[in-house]
Amino acid sequence: MIDPFGRTVDYLRVSVTDRCDFRCVYCMAEDMTFLPKRDLLTLEELDRLCTAFIDKGVRKLRLTGGEPLVRKNIMSLIRNLSRHLNSGALDELTLTTNGSQLAKYAGELADCGVRRINVSIDTLDREKFKKITRWGQLGKVMEGLDAARKAGLAVKINAVALKDVNEFEIPDMMRWAHGEGFDLTLIETMPLGEIDEDRTDQYLPLSLVRRRLEEDFTLTEIPYKTGGPARYVEVAETGGRLGFITPLTHNFCESCNRVRVTCTGTLFMCLGQEDAADLRAPLRASESNELLSQAIDEAIGRKPKGHDFVIDRRGGKAAVGRHMSMTGG
Repeated sequence: MIDPFGRTVDYLRVSVTDRCDFRCVYCMAEDMTFLPKRDLLTLEELDRLCTAFIDKGVRKLRLTGGEPLVRKNIMSLIRNLSRHLNSGALDELTLTTNGSQLAKYAGELADCGVRRINVSIDTLDREKFKKITRWGQLGKVMEGLDAARKAGLAVKINAVALKDVNEFEIPDMMRWAHGEGFDLTLIETMPLGEIDEDRTDQYLPLSLVRRRLEEDFTLTEIPYKTGGPARYVEVAETGGRLGFITPLTHNFCESCNRVRVTCTGTLFMCLGQEDAADLRAPLRASESNELLSQAIDEAIGRKPKGHDFVIDRRGGKAAVGRHMSMTGG
């Protein structure tokens, strides 16, 4: 699939649920109204949709949420999708998780051909973790990380940089992650969805974080890529990799190879734009994939050059109304 700007789209991120067992302050309001189950694609429909994209050239598939591992019977979908790894049609099947369910599922994920996962952890302080996630327990996540390691899964820690919350913990988080053999990626908070906080209070530019880190660490640019938007450096003092995802201070649109599908079958060609395509209707209109394939082609033909993310200084309002949990991590 080639978009209007000549970029090959070979990476699909699919939200399997908008539900989550956390309520992170930068992602959701605490009192969320989730979609009725009837609006969600069934697991069979998700399999069919993913397969249609793989047939069109997608080589990397990431399952997201909400929290993907809270979707009932999610492992049956993952096991079914693993056939594309076995056939060679798919290079990688992975997921982004908050880690709460990893102790239960890590071994089975590895058995299904998942080789690496992203785990979202924004602080190593138990009380602060509870405050950020509202409902999360750091100890349970740490048990999940241990299970992932024992299962042979490579782990990348994702941390959203939050002003006055975890900004001065970042060096310690990096030392911890690298000491555990994990990569660490820092992410700027994105203006998605109405939340209970003022985004201008949350926003911490990673350009500032990097300048601070360079006072104590040697950061060397490296060409390492995982297929996502992170730009990586190697940290001489820890021997580990550190990634930066900077949708506001330094966007990554020129190399975007990704599209996202929500759990209701809505295709977003850009995380930071509202334009979308309904894939549920053509999916359900016919047992063949002809209508679905046409809808995908038409949507890829509208993929924009880039997003318009900006933190609204007049009130910290969302640039895009939908929550991250709806679009998929």
